Amino acid sequence: MKVIFGLSILLAGIVILGLGLSIGRKAEDAATDNKDQKLLTATFAGGCFWCVEADFEKVNGVVEAISGYTGGHKENPTYEEVSSGKTGHVEAVQVVYDPSKVSYELLLDHFWKHIDPTDAGGQFVDRGEQYRSIIFYNDESQRIAAEDSKRSLENSGSLNKPVATEILPVTKFYRAEEYHQQYSKKNPLRYRYYRYLSGRDQFIAKTWGKDMEIAKSQRDMDQSDATPATYSKPDDESIRKKLNDMQYKVTRKNGTEPPFNNEYWNNKAEGIYVDVVSGEPLFSSTDKYDSGTGWPSFKRPLEPGNVVEKTDKSLFTTRTEVRSKYGDSHLGHVFDDGPPPAGLRFCMNSAALRFIPKADLEKEGYGQYMSLFKDEHKDTQASR
Repeated sequence: MKVIFGLSILLAGIVILGLGLSIGRKAEDAATDNKDQKLLTATFAGGCFWCVEADFEKVNGVVEAISGYTGGHKENPTYEEVSSGKTGHVEAVQVVYDPSKVSYELLLDHFWKHIDPTDAGGQFVDRGEQYRSIIFYNDESQRIAAEDSKRSLENSGSLNKPVATEILPVTKFYRAEEYHQQYSKKNPLRYRYYRYLSGRDQFIAKTWGKDMEIAKSQRDMDQSDATPATYSKPDDESIRKKLNDMQYKVTRKNGTEPPFNNEYWNNKAEGIYVDVVSGEPLFSSTDKYDSGTGWPSFKRPLEPGNVVEKTDKSLFTTRTEVRSKYGDSHLGHVFDDGPPPAGLRFCMNSAALRFIPKADLEKEGYGQYMSLFKDEHKDTQASR
C-alpha cells in the first residue's frame, strides 16, 4: 500500500507540475502577445528608402524601420525590377513603433518634414513613379489622421505649391534585399555622398529651417560617425610658424592664390584634401574635376559638416565663401556652375589644403576613407 500510495503522490505531483508549466507557458505567451500588441506599423513612401529609413530610425519610439517595396502588381519584386518603374511598386519604409512613446500624428509630421510633398514626379534626384511620395494607411483611424495632417500642411502656407503626396490603403509589403537594410549605417560614406547630392537636406533646411530639431540631430549624427571633433585652430603664432606666406595669406587673410600656378590645380593622384591648419578632412580626389579655372575644383565636400558657407560681399559682388569649420580657414568659394547632378563647383585654394595620398591615409590617421578608393566607390552616382 505504501508503494502504491507513494506512486500516487508522485504521479499527482507530476500532473500538478505539468499543469504549472503549461499555465506558466501560457502566461508567458500571453505576456509576449500583449507586448507585441503594443507595437503598431505605419508605411511611408518618400523617395529613396535609404534616406526615409535613416530619418525614421532617429525618432524616439520607433522600434524598427524596414526598407521595401509596396503598391505594385508583381510578387516578390527585386530592386532592379522596382527601379525600372515597370512593377508599379514604390520604394517604401515600414515603420514599427511604440504608440506609448510616439503617436502616428507625430510620425506624419516627421514624414512631411523630410520629403518634398509638392513633387509629383519622384523625390529630389530620383525621378519616376517608383519614387513618388505616398502615405499608406492600415485602418480608418490612420486614413483620417493622414488626411487631416495633409490638410493642415496645405493650409499652413509653408509650401508654395500644392501637396502632391497621395494617401492610399496599404498593400502587401515586400522587404527589400538585405544590403538595402540600414544602408546609412553599413555604408556611411556612400550614403552621405548620395544624400548630399540628392538635394534632400538642402530642401529640408530651406523649407523648414536649419534649426529644425530632428534635421539637426541627423546632421550631427552623420558628422560624428566619421569626423570626430578632435580638430582645432592653433593660436596665431603657431599658425605663422607652420604656414608659408601664401598659406597664411589665403587662410587667415582671405587671400587668393594665382590660377594655374598652385600646388594642386592639376593634381590627379588618389587621396583626400584636409585643412592645412587643422587637418580636418574636406575633399576627395574622387570628386575633383578639371573646371578649367586653374584652381582645384570639387563637385562636393568629403565631409559636408566640415565646410561652412558664408556670404561674401567683397569685390563689389555677392559670392558664397567656403571656410573650414574647426580651423576657420578661408578655403575659397562655391559657385552654381558645376557639373550635374548638384551643379556646384567648390573652387578652392591649394594653399588652404594639404593632400594626403591614398597610400598614406592609414598612417596619417585617415584610414576610414580607404573605402573611397575601392572599385565600388570610384563612381558614386546620385541616381544609385
